[in-house]
Amino acid sequence: QVQVVESGGGLVQAGGSLRLSCTASGLTFDGYTVGWFRQAPGKEREGVSCIRRSGGVTYYADSVKGRFTISRDNAKNTLYLQMNSLKPVDTAMYFCAAVLTTTTNFYCTERAYKYWGQGTQVTVSS
Repeated sequence: QVQVVESGGGLVQAGGSLRLSCTASGLTFDGYTVGWFRQAPGKEREGVSCIRRSGGVTYYADSVKGRFTISRDNAKNTLYLQMNSLKPVDTAMYFCAAVLTTTTNFYCTERAYKYWGQGTQVTVSS
């Protein structure tokens, strides 16, 4: 049974930093493309950042480029998202997701991912 568990969310002031972690079990982690998504109240879930299984290809939403860094440790079955210079607009529930990498295609859209965590709340105060 696949399990995906996020951690590291919390309340932070604008300009602050947080590091999210996501641990996956029940799958061969290094064979999966993984990513971070977020959903604010009343808005659709959006792809924040994704990374291919080898870590050599990444995607960042324009809104987080230069502030967020995605990384993975395949030996620990863990995905990270370092978030710096946080803004109130970054406030959302952040989700980790995974999909088996079977092609050279690389997507960071909700519908492309199969396994999801329950989310971790990030709140940025002004």
